[in-house]
Amino acid sequence: MTSFAHLPILPVILPLLAGIALLALRNRSLMLQRGVSLFAALALVPLAIALLQTASDGAHLVYALGNWVAPYGIVLVVDRLTAWMLLTTSLLAVFALLYAIRGSDTQGRHFHVLFQLQLFGLNGAFLTGDLFNLFVFFEILLLASYGLLLHGGGRNRVKAGLHFVVINLVGSTLFLFAVGTLYGVTGTLNMADLSVKLAQTAPENRALVQSAGLLLFAVFALKAALLPLYLWLPAAYAHTSAPVAALFAIMTKVGAYSILRVYSLMFGDAAGPVANLLDAWLAPLALVTLVLGMLGVLASTSLRQQAAYLVVASIGMLLLAFGLGTVDAVAAGLYYLPHTTFTAAALFLLADAISRARGPLADRFESGPAMAGARVLGGLFFIVAIASAGLPPLSGFLGKFMLLKAATASPLMIWVWSAVLVAGLAGMIALARSGSLLFYRTHGSHDPASQTPPTPAALAPIFGLLLLIVGLVVWAGPLSSYATATATQLLTPQLYIDAVLGRAP
Repeated sequence: MTSFAHLPILPVILPLLAGIALLALRNRSLMLQRGVSLFAALALVPLAIALLQTASDGAHLVYALGNWVAPYGIVLVVDRLTAWMLLTTSLLAVFALLYAIRGSDTQGRHFHVLFQLQLFGLNGAFLTGDLFNLFVFFEILLLASYGLLLHGGGRNRVKAGLHFVVINLVGSTLFLFAVGTLYGVTGTLNMADLSVKLAQTAPENRALVQSAGLLLFAVFALKAALLPLYLWLPAAYAHTSAPVAALFAIMTKVGAYSILRVYSLMFGDAAGPVANLLDAWLAPLALVTLVLGMLGVLASTSLRQQAAYLVVASIGMLLLAFGLGTVDAVAAGLYYLPHTTFTAAALFLLADAISRARGPLADRFESGPAMAGARVLGGLFFIVAIASAGLPPLSGFLGKFMLLKAATASPLMIWVWSAVLVAGLAGMIALARSGSLLFYRTHGSHDPASQTPPTPAALAPIFGLLLLIVGLVVWAGPLSSYATATATQLLTPQLYIDAVLGRAP
């Protein structure tokens, strides 16, 4: 192997080694720990860009650990989708960490260790070509997320964290049942090999395989916060610290990624007797999730709670695109994915800055004294609100337009257009109301004793995330072309199968 051939494993190895090093440095200065953590996060960005450039010509990079040929050994696979997810995650992590090192990383122990282990789990989930190792990386990122969610303590965090832990333990148990069933029927857990063998499912095993596939869907729907399995998310995201909530903006996308990867590869058009397993489920559930998420946005009583429900609504939009199943619809979802990730993260960070600037009122939707730095914070809120509502000229509008255009060829067109447009209007009304309560319905001047004005260091990560959203608009042409090529590659699963199983020992 050339040194370039080892590139796919580096996004997994780097955060793991950084986490181990930070654990060894736990008694050293905080500045040193912050430097190591930030260096590791920054180093992931050029790695992800290099993988994106390599995969952009349609190639699959297959890394066989221990040089054991698939399906007998563990493989990591990089294609267009994997590189897209790795780059989105690495960019998000940098800005979440930049916000955390302002001081929230001192509220509890081992923040930077857990942060790096979270990245280890996320990157591994995107890279693995093995269903059991997808479970393993899920557990790693969930264990890290438990610690991050509870970082800093407090009654609300402990209560939300308990719900988060219990429901995800149930999901993990169902995951093992599904994996065990598929292994019992096929004798393999390599996803490419599963794709081949599931297409040859014997009639007597068809119901068993379909049951296992639907169990997997329930697990991934839980991770993605799809109806009716989203009730854990609003409290968990609203009550954790701002940088953790910002990083968690990618967590629901892991579930969405898993649905897209597994069901396009293993249960797609070429899956024979178990083909198109989710056709009757995914799009309708996504539509209802979008609508109920927006009702939560309208009913929210604080900005962080509203941001959490916007995450729920956005996952409905994303999985609706994936559920339509055409190249154009999947491409719309892939273009929308980084937009909603960066927008949600920016809103969580901005909600924390507003909460500090309002003093005792925090981010609750209550009238009070004018906040410190209201002009700057108000301007940022206006931009983030436009992005969250999917209004022009930002990338959310382009993603929605691509989805509506793709839906014109679908029998669900009326439902899709109605839900997307009504949800967009509801989001616009809710955010306008929020901005009015926070910035206009004020009385008196701000109280310097109880309010903390925003600093450039606090606002820099929010500006950075907004610049990424602007970048999605500026380079909309090449990025949408990349998304279309990615969707085409995903819906041609034989390319993935040949790349993984066609390697010489």
